[in-house]
Formats: sequence, structure tokens, C-alpha cells
Amino acid sequence: MSRVLMRGNEAIAEAAIRAGLKCYFCYPITPQGELVEYMARELPKRGGVFLQAESEVAAINMVYGAAAAGVRTMTSSSSPGISLKQEGISYLAGSRLPCVIVNMMRGGPGLGNIAPAQGDYFQATKGGGHGDYRLIVLAPSTVPEAAQLVMLAFDLADKYRVPAMILGDGMLGQMMEPVELPPPVDPSSIPEKPWALTGAEGREPNVILSFDLSPQGLREMNRVLQDTYREIERSEVRWEEVETADAEIVLVAYGTMGRIAKTVVERAREEGIKAGLLRPITLWPFPYEPLRELAERVPTILTVELSAGQMWEDVRLAVEGRAKTPFYGELGGVVPTPREILSEVKKHVSS
Repeated sequence: MSRVLMRGNEAIAEAAIRAGLKCYFCYPITPQGELVEYMARELPKRGGVFLQAESEVAAINMVYGAAAAGVRTMTSSSSPGISLKQEGISYLAGSRLPCVIVNMMRGGPGLGNIAPAQGDYFQATKGGGHGDYRLIVLAPSTVPEAAQLVMLAFDLADKYRVPAMILGDGMLGQMMEPVELPPPVDPSSIPEKPWALTGAEGREPNVILSFDLSPQGLREMNRVLQDTYREIERSEVRWEEVETADAEIVLVAYGTMGRIAKTVVERAREEGIKAGLLRPITLWPFPYEPLRELAERVPTILTVELSAGQMWEDVRLAVEGRAKTPFYGELGGVVPTPREILSEVKKHVSS
């Protein structure tokens, strides 16, 4: 595989096409506009459908239709646009329809700005729409990893019949890095979908819906979903650990903050501070157990994120009082430097 210098948004789009994407529906919003542009230019050339919808609400419902027909389908947006898609995402989850949703987060709340932020963690991991549902949420920290996780997102979505989300931010979308793009998938390797709406000649018709007017019937639908989520929690937790074997303080950070935190660990080690990093790759399912095990022997677990402390809640749930759990965050699209975070590390090592 050759290395290509690509912007994050473009790498995500190309990886999706190589993953077998057939239908992409969107409504443009910064800072993921390059993803839309790339799809508009490349997807129709390669046998897919690109459609710019009249709104985010329309786009997510088009994803519902394509997913119900059994093809690999995707949408992308940024924070306010993802908010508008929440009802449709809940319908997709309730109907057990696989798809991929990309959120390149920006500063908020409200219209906010187009700078990188991580204030959509709750929305992504706790079910931003109505009802008891979950999305598989993957958080890349580099452009090459973003391409890899897009391929994985389509596979996991099909395997479990759930929507999967790539949660990035404006920094990841705009930065350029060399990428070794994976080869296109063999169409025959994509799982068959006998439940899809592809015509009923020679078989009983399929029915896809997300409601049951009988409480007992809807309870059973929910039980099927919850059983699926428990299996995902058992099988699909992903994380990265850096220098944790002898660490006296461990940083927990995801996405682009994870790559900055990795630099902080390197600089701390240069100064004789035994720092380590746990970087969640799946935000849901969250790596509770690995973090709990670290807290058994590490006195301080420092959460670093571009929010008011949304992931920090999951960190504290994992640690369960076994270690100190300080927090360092920034808001509004402000990105802290490694030096600023290292200063925070020193406060907690000395205390």
C-alpha cells in the first residue's frame, strides 16, 4: 500500500468508499465540508450514490431507507447537525439498521464555532435521541487511525446491526498526515442481510420498524437490543496504553487530545515523572475494566478533554474511588498545549 498525504476528512471519505459504501447522504456544515466535497466528486465515479439533502433531518432518514435496503450507507456532519439527526438515529437503532455516522465535533453549545471541541461525548455515548439505545462510538486520534476505524465501523455495524459513529473533531478533520489506505473490500466479504427490504419474490416479506403498540412486544424488542449491547461490551472494547507499567500518574484522553496527551507523557518522562496514558478508542463500549485495573496500582488518574468533564464521569465510574481522579479541560474550542497539560500533571504528582 502506498502512503498518501491526506486531510482527515478526505481520508475518512476514501476509507468509507473502500469499505463498500454505496449511499451517502448529507447536509454541509463546517468543519467537515471536505468530506462532503470528496464524496460528491468520488463516490458517483465508483458506483455509489451521493445526495445532498435539503436538511440534516432529511439526510438521516435517507440513511434509514438505504440501510433498510441492505446497502452500506453513511452520513456525516458536525455538532449542531448531529443534534438535528438524533430522532432519525434513534429510529435506526430501534429498527436494528446498520450504518455509519461521522461527527467532526466543533465548539458549542448552540451554534458555537468551528474550532475543535469534545462537548458531544454525552450525546454520542449515552444515546442522544430518545429511548434506551446505544451506538458503537470510535474515536480516532490520527488521520491514519481514522481511515482504519471507518473500515472497522462498517464491519461492526453490519455484525451487530447497530449504527456506529466516528467521533472526531475539527482538528482531526483539517490536519494532513501520510496515510496508508486499506485496499477496497471484496464485495463478497460483506455479510448477507436476509432481513433487508430487497423484494419478496420467493419468500415471506420482511418488515422493518421501530415500534410495537403492545408494551410486552416493545419490551421484547428492547430486550433484543440490550442483549446485543451486552455482547458488544464483552467483545468490542478497544483502548491504547502508553507507559503505564510503572506509572505514578495516568492521563485518560481520547481523540486528538489523546495524541497531545501522548506528547505530555513523553515530556514528563524526560523530566523524570512516571506518567502514562490510557486512550479509549471505543468511547462506547468504554474501557471500564482496564481503567479499573490501573486504578488498583496508580494513585492518580487525570482526565484531559476538550469539554467541561463529560468523559470524566465515565472515568470516575471506572475508578470507583480507588485513586484520585482530577480533571483538566478546556472549552469553546481552546486546545491546551502539551506544556500546559504537563504543568497540571506536576501539580498532582507533587500533591
